[in-house]
Amino acid sequence: MDDVFMQGLSQNFLRILDDEEYYDIVIEVGDEMFRAHMVILNYRSTSLRRILSKNKKKSDENLVHIKLPNILPGIFKIILKYIYGGKLSFEDYDTSDIVKILVAAGELNLHELIAYLQTFLIETKANWMEQNFNLIYKTSFEHGPFLELQEYCNDLISRIPDKIFELLDPSSAPEKLVISLVQSNNLQMSEIQVWKNVLKWGLAQNPELPTDPSTFSKDDFNILKNTLQQLIPFIKIDRLTSKEFWDNIVPYKEILPDELYMNLLKGFLNLHPDSRLNHKSKPCMTKKTVTFSLPSPSTPCYSGPSTFKVNSQEQNINKVKEVTDPLSTRIQLLPKNQNCNEEKASSNKPNELNHIRGRGFKQDITPKLFDSQFIEDVNIQDGTILAPQAKFEKTWKLSNNGRFPWPDETVLRCIDGDRMFEFNITPRIRIGSVEVGKSVDISVALQAPSDHGKHVSYWKLSDGTDNQFGSKVWCDIMVKDAD
Repeated sequence: MDDVFMQGLSQNFLRILDDEEYYDIVIEVGDEMFRAHMVILNYRSTSLRRILSKNKKKSDENLVHIKLPNILPGIFKIILKYIYGGKLSFEDYDTSDIVKILVAAGELNLHELIAYLQTFLIETKANWMEQNFNLIYKTSFEHGPFLELQEYCNDLISRIPDKIFELLDPSSAPEKLVISLVQSNNLQMSEIQVWKNVLKWGLAQNPELPTDPSTFSKDDFNILKNTLQQLIPFIKIDRLTSKEFWDNIVPYKEILPDELYMNLLKGFLNLHPDSRLNHKSKPCMTKKTVTFSLPSPSTPCYSGPSTFKVNSQEQNINKVKEVTDPLSTRIQLLPKNQNCNEEKASSNKPNELNHIRGRGFKQDITPKLFDSQFIEDVNIQDGTILAPQAKFEKTWKLSNNGRFPWPDETVLRCIDGDRMFEFNITPRIRIGSVEVGKSVDISVALQAPSDHGKHVSYWKLSDGTDNQFGSKVWCDIMVKDAD
């Protein structure tokens, strides 16, 4: 019986929408005008309520006039019928139109409709969303608080990264999406294919660049280098064959850090075209085998310096050795005063340091004891508009995808980009220990810069001794005055 009454009520309100006599507001959407009633809009949409509070009718006016510039007229007509009648049918709409309705619902803070549309898409349009993953990812992360869709996207990136990579439209794919795919532990794509896809994405972001690197100017290389600077560290170039390196990497050598390229060049120089680098053929390795062993997960993790000098009794001096692939060796972090023989690492002199180079990259790190993976921006999505000097709280969700718990001294610190904090001291956000496989929300109080425009600050975890690890995260905002 209740449903019968609700059906009649819905029809009556839809008739009110079509009424040409009692409306008191005109809404300009694109090049079309829509008549409506302020009392209904005020209670159905918090966003419209806020707009109406700033556009109250003047004493000499008969109607209130507002504009909604970010919504298409055809989509708003559908939204308006939902606001008045409380129901929608999707039989006559393409899936792309449903996504547009979702974006409009987010613009107007129609929470009930937002929740319903996300569930509808996930349960009935899964295949379409895989084929149009670019659109769904950008919609979920850039156009509104669509948490269910964000979770759906992250799950697909984790489960089928290769398929998502193949379907990617490089011209419109966000940088965060490409980073997430390259970082995925389930990515089965060959390293040369990863390089080609990342390069394809970088070139698509800069369509003015030539297609042939031999015609690049210095400025062209710098543009591409800046575009790919967040991605290159995740590509395991040292796992390519010699032929792949010479054919694909050398033409773009200018976009690589100089030290990284020179180390790679030395390693690949005398290899057979089909050969790959390994711990025996890399030029920075000595002939002598150095055996190490990792502590068990239950052993407290080392929190001191990230680099060590290896004793070589063979030449009766402390000769530096570099371990070029931590995955092919085992490291034992020994107590400060423990004696070692020539086959083990010595930490008798902890102030004598050497770096352990991981996976062919140039940063100085401990064997990859600690790691983190970015899961999602909990709030303040990329491109969020804020007023100058507005105070806000940014929250990221990160997980411990390493082999050991994060140390008790773990902090999040700002490492680069625009200044978004009040005081001269760079904040260090205390995180503490997080067990393997667990996730944590990390929040930091920030303040928007006073200058208008795009501002980005970059943050990374540190083990308490300024050794950074894991995914870099960032806060990306647009500063402008309120309309």
